[in-house]
Amino acid sequence: MKITVFGCGAWGTAVALVLRDNGHALTLWSKFDEEAETLRRTGKNPLLSGVNLPEDISITTDISAASGNSDVAVIAVPSFAVRETASELRGRLGKGCIVVCVSKGIENDTSSLFTDIIREALGDQMSIASLSGPTHAEEVALRVPSACVAASKDIAIAEQVQDLFMNDYFRVYTSTDVVGVELGAALKNVIALSAGICDGLGYGDNTIAMLMTRGLAEMARLCVAMGGHKETLAGLAGLGDLIVTCGSRHSRNRRAGVLIGKGRPAETAMREVGAVVEGYYAAKAARDLSEKKGVSMPICAEAYNVLYEGKSPLAAMSELMSRSGKSEQATGEETWVI
Repeated sequence: MKITVFGCGAWGTAVALVLRDNGHALTLWSKFDEEAETLRRTGKNPLLSGVNLPEDISITTDISAASGNSDVAVIAVPSFAVRETASELRGRLGKGCIVVCVSKGIENDTSSLFTDIIREALGDQMSIASLSGPTHAEEVALRVPSACVAASKDIAIAEQVQDLFMNDYFRVYTSTDVVGVELGAALKNVIALSAGICDGLGYGDNTIAMLMTRGLAEMARLCVAMGGHKETLAGLAGLGDLIVTCGSRHSRNRRAGVLIGKGRPAETAMREVGAVVEGYYAAKAARDLSEKKGVSMPICAEAYNVLYEGKSPLAAMSELMSRSGKSEQATGEETWVI
């Protein structure tokens, strides 16, 4: 198949390599001339150490040429660019084209899920799926065994995406719970950033375990309130992605959190990381969605306060630890326990 990956970041490049290994004809599209020229000239992506780009992957900045003959369009741009990219693709993709969103996040201003944005931009006639899971680009590009979930409201589309991506080092499961898969992808970044802050403050494993477990409960509560399935958050797109993002040296969100915990302002920390920190944007969306849906998300709320309101991380932790006593036993859909 002819496949175009829109977005030449680490993840977009890694995804292109997977698809190229599966025998597909690949084009990488970048919005930026300088980025595209660097990839062409060096045959490498600076964000993926030790990885060479095969010469048969085409690299372009011409969106018309990139999209015109594509059987599959993979959207791999940062969260803030998903709507713009989808809008630029309006009218350029064939009716039979499958659109796969591998970007992780929630739109900051509208708190919309990415597949909803893409459907709004491209129309209901398009086949749209989301691909997510514990898949650091640095490891996928090196063909480290990994697994993720292809989600679409149409199981047949999810199965097509599964067939496109799956090989002997990249395993793909299917799901029809698009809400759960997309929320897991976005919200785990907020928890990972919070875990990094705790590392920066000098706290230990107990604190990280607490944040991950109770953070997962928050994610599941919002998932149910938005029509998703809490069980999805116990899988690869929830717990799996949470584990890898909270604990990995590759995690930008964790690295940014460590810097904030050590006293850097949020904006300074993100500049030092040198790449997009999606948890920053997701924290605002999580706060907005929790208020809209009436869902209690105290960890995400305090993350928002630290990132956007200048609250001291120590004060935020004190706020969390001094909350009134709760029961961990599940009493219905409004609570969830692992």
